[in-house]
Amino acid sequence: MIVSFTTLGCKTNQFETGALQALLVDRGHQIAAPGEIADAVVVNTCAVTAESSRKSRQAVRRGRAEHPGAIIAVCGCLSQLSPAEIEALEADLIYGTADREAFVTDLEQAVAGASSRTVIDEANTRNTFEILPPGGMDGRVRALLKVQDGCDNYCTYCIIPYARGPVRSIPLETAVEQAKELAQAGYRELVITGIEISSYGKDHPDGPDVVDLIAAVCQAAPGLRIRLGSLEPRTVTTAFCERLAEFPNLCPHFHLSLQSGSDETLTQMGRKYTTVQYTEALTHLRKTFPNCAVTTDLIVGFPGESEADFLESITFLRTAAFAAVHVFPYSAREGTAAAKMPNQIPKPERRRRAKAAGEVVRGLEQTWHTAQVGQVMDVLFESEAAGQCRGHTPNYCTVLVRSTGLENQIRPVRIIDVSEEGLIGELML
Repeated sequence: MIVSFTTLGCKTNQFETGALQALLVDRGHQIAAPGEIADAVVVNTCAVTAESSRKSRQAVRRGRAEHPGAIIAVCGCLSQLSPAEIEALEADLIYGTADREAFVTDLEQAVAGASSRTVIDEANTRNTFEILPPGGMDGRVRALLKVQDGCDNYCTYCIIPYARGPVRSIPLETAVEQAKELAQAGYRELVITGIEISSYGKDHPDGPDVVDLIAAVCQAAPGLRIRLGSLEPRTVTTAFCERLAEFPNLCPHFHLSLQSGSDETLTQMGRKYTTVQYTEALTHLRKTFPNCAVTTDLIVGFPGESEADFLESITFLRTAAFAAVHVFPYSAREGTAAAKMPNQIPKPERRRRAKAAGEVVRGLEQTWHTAQVGQVMDVLFESEAAGQCRGHTPNYCTVLVRSTGLENQIRPVRIIDVSEEGLIGELML
């Protein structure tokens, strides 16, 4: 059969889509090319915000319209949390966030004529990590390695612990073997991902932790750049930095979760750090990894966030001098504690704050990019268009070079200018 995929949400979802595709190909099936009519449509949904849920439902409808007569199969966080919503869209097969091999088997049976089926487990009862085949995002350039699933933090705004269940970790030896496999397959960069990778090993207190995992993967695949997914600030200690500084293939790019620069708001969010602790983590990183990029996420308009709290966040952004920030206006998610909190901020005010924060962020990004001019950095080239090759530095700056034929190569580049699309570079001969 020919199977079309639509994936919404995070890198973990992207990894899981890649794993489903690998399982299907191993069974002799084909992945649909863009525009090709498929026998089955798989929509891997997201539910992190109300907007992502809306887009997921829209993707299901679009899949049916674009592939008339195809089996519509839905999986992921939205179907885990709200299977009735997906049943209302008349999907033929509905799974949640578990049992991918069973999903593939049921998909084959649905295409062969089996009746519609919904298979949803209780996420909070899961206690084992589902080992899936690792895979790539961009040809043979960048691959994903999922090392952890689930979350035990239960931040007041977040629905994901209910969709993913408790923390489960991949065995260290399995992660090492998968990293070696990806290196042998010709990938140049590996992204360590999961729902909350800082919690790696929490389910096995006497076993390795996330630092042991990162060190083992770096050592197992010395020819691969190793890039990290989002980290909690509490993870970044002096010991974390000193241990990982031993590995030249670890990319100096750290996405350090913030959400708010106001301690009052952080408390209301249920975050487990203060702005002082966050600043300490920044200091550790910048002392140990010169010219490292630190990026983050910011939620504005959280219930009860005063104008003073918002301005504290803006001040913190400037003081922290982030390389990039994803700014989100708070989106109430049914089923979370924050959705029931008093003093909900009106949507127009949330949008105003997001716009104001975005203006500050653009200035920070400009300052960061300008600071890279004159430096020579190794760029992993990923794509080519209109006589230009595009790639990323180890600290994840986008670089454009006037050249051709560089895809999947790592080349030294001198940064000579800044543009709206990223940095402008010239190849070092």
